[in-house]
Amino acid sequence: MAPALVNTSTLQQPLSSPVKLSAFPDGLKTSGQHPPVYSQVRPYKDFPKIQTGPTVWKAEDYRENPELWTHRFSSEEIAEISTASDDFIKKGAPLTGISKENFHLPHLRERLEALRKDLVDGKGFFLFRGLPVQDWDLQKCATAYMGIGTYLGYFVSQNGRGHVLGHVKDLGEDPTKTDRVRIYRTNARQYFHTDGADFVGLLCIAKSLSGGESDIASTHHVFNVLQERHPDVVQTLCEPNWYFDRKGEISEGEDGWIRGSIFYLENDCRRQKRALEIFEKTCAELSLHMILAPGDIQFLSNAQVFHARTAYTDHPPGAVDEEGRPARRRHLMRLWLAAPESEGGWRLPYHDTMEKKRGGIQVNDTPPVCPLDAE
Repeated sequence: MAPALVNTSTLQQPLSSPVKLSAFPDGLKTSGQHPPVYSQVRPYKDFPKIQTGPTVWKAEDYRENPELWTHRFSSEEIAEISTASDDFIKKGAPLTGISKENFHLPHLRERLEALRKDLVDGKGFFLFRGLPVQDWDLQKCATAYMGIGTYLGYFVSQNGRGHVLGHVKDLGEDPTKTDRVRIYRTNARQYFHTDGADFVGLLCIAKSLSGGESDIASTHHVFNVLQERHPDVVQTLCEPNWYFDRKGEISEGEDGWIRGSIFYLENDCRRQKRALEIFEKTCAELSLHMILAPGDIQFLSNAQVFHARTAYTDHPPGAVDEEGRPARRRHLMRLWLAAPESEGGWRLPYHDTMEKKRGGIQVNDTPPVCPLDAE
């Protein structure tokens, strides 16, 4: 979303309550989707005319300089990840209970801590390469991935079924059924957007025959360009008059939608439709393009980076890959991670801004689960 200003004088305290460890092994529960505290959402007139600082970046600064935003795991780092994963699996503990304390990465820790700081306060994106996912089974891939993720934030549920390990995979669902189908479960194009957590991570297990490529853009650079070209569009995007459909993933007594800033439609449909069209066109113009290969892990900050995906086509039945092995359908494991204000994350105009597992999707007391494949 566009950079939000928050009224800091009326921020509420976290609303944590005890949870059953049998259902929530790490003792934490996803706080879930909520409307903003409207008194804390500042009007457009209070926004700066231009955003500055390390969160503002241009694609051309990185397009020809992959060393600034990618790192290939060394053999020593892979060995450390592999050992930590094997040790965790041997204990027989639920994957929902994985944490920094029980997934030891003594050498990678420093790199991951630096990455967390860059995701929070810097450019907001990074790409790891070379995790040997084609040599590991899905359990080890998931364990390694989630273990790495615990050094960046707290995993939160991504849907009404409590999936804290998500799977971006085409399940043949109809992307036009926008009232109930989540686009990540289809092969359709995803327009520029942000997800419902502080960070999103994607581990590529298998790539498609074609398409499914990633585009990202600096939220604050997009904001600056729109301020220069279309300030009326920025004003429209900053007004909390957009409705987010929750696709039925709601707890008892909750509304099926959330009203906030950016996206969806209210009364002035023509103005908001124009704002979306200009927003999408501008993001595409300013975006950095990348193609994820098996073993790549992309981490993004939803506060600073918009992301999109092209439509894709999977391998046909019976196809083989470049090495003569049966071709697998496109499959990305996904994490939504929270980096709360209480631990240095961005201040947000929500009642749960201090919560460790702020954001995400929580339906009633549905416990977290980690399916190893899409379901």
